[in-house]
Amino acid sequence: MTEGVEVAIIGAGQAGLATSWYLKQANVDHVILEAGRVGETWRTRRWDSFCLVTPNWSVKLPGAEYAGPDPDGFMPLAELIDYFQGWADSFDAPVQANCQVTSLERDGDTFILNLARERIRARRVVVATGAYQRAHRPSGAEQLPPTLTQLLAEDYSNPSALPSGAVLIVGSGQTGCQLAEELHDAGRKVLIACGRCPWGPRRLGGRDIVWWAALSGFLDRTPATLPGPMSRLIGNIVTTGHGGGHDLHLRTLKQMGVELLGHFAGVDGNKIYFADDLAASADFGDARLADLWKYIETYCAASGEALPDFEWPLPLRVETRTELDASKEGIGAVIWTSGYRPDYRWLKLPVVDDMGFPVQRDGASEVPGLYFAGVHWMRKLKSSILYGVAEDAELVATQIIGRKS
Repeated sequence: MTEGVEVAIIGAGQAGLATSWYLKQANVDHVILEAGRVGETWRTRRWDSFCLVTPNWSVKLPGAEYAGPDPDGFMPLAELIDYFQGWADSFDAPVQANCQVTSLERDGDTFILNLARERIRARRVVVATGAYQRAHRPSGAEQLPPTLTQLLAEDYSNPSALPSGAVLIVGSGQTGCQLAEELHDAGRKVLIACGRCPWGPRRLGGRDIVWWAALSGFLDRTPATLPGPMSRLIGNIVTTGHGGGHDLHLRTLKQMGVELLGHFAGVDGNKIYFADDLAASADFGDARLADLWKYIETYCAASGEALPDFEWPLPLRVETRTELDASKEGIGAVIWTSGYRPDYRWLKLPVVDDMGFPVQRDGASEVPGLYFAGVHWMRKLKSSILYGVAEDAELVATQIIGRKS
């Protein structure tokens, strides 16, 4: 057992570093235990051409709000990683790299964090291991022919790394749509099995969609506004930052020649099946845009801001196939971009709900001294993103500082 610490933060991503920044200002003894390096998830779970989907001005990390020359741009991956590393270095964040916490246990009024070669005792623990940790593959994915290359989105790097042939992408959230566009632009035949995701125009009235979502209060929605717990799994607004930012959604993919399919429904030999539900999925996305539009209308009425012009598209109605033969279609690879799920199985404490999300209030769990930060929908829609993570991190740090005093 090594010498104990007052606070142990697990994870050196935006949530862990933000919490550390606030604790550092209060001179609270703490350590950040990171399985890899600073911003490891950004380093290893993104493809080569990745860039932010949210504009640079929305990076509002404590002590590191974006102040560069391109506020309306979208940082590419290498620049973003340097940004995180520079931020950590700027306040001498106490990161212990390559220290994966394999389990967490309660021991009296303290915690024991088990690592590969040592154990650390801490009075307080902040779990900041990311919004989601486990890639999700739908039921039936394991039945794909073994000769067909399949990979998770986090394992995709670039078009040239895939075998030749057409590419089937399963999942039409931000990642799925961006990979579909990239592969299509690279000359590949692309088919995409679509799910239910929100979408929006990149810009409204000359301002980015994120500006409207932030100023209208849309990003401040709380879990109580959701129709049910499953709604926490709904993805973010589909768009892209590539090429300076432009619209990217089911309609734009169809226009460029990507074949749209219903959601993945299973496999039988070489045959892959899809539900006949593309229209329903598209209507769902349209309805979520209508939800945002209500916030925009309310904001404009209260602030005097002019309501932006927007031509609502006709409902998307496309005749789709419900089955295809992978061999006859020449499919060389399947990329799963079907979302992520929380994974806190390594916590040896009863602190998650039936869906695996932490049970907490303002970041504090029901176990005294155990906190969470950076969880999707932890307090608000913006809880895990670069625009909003600081708010929750400050609240968590304030509770820790209060208990310490």
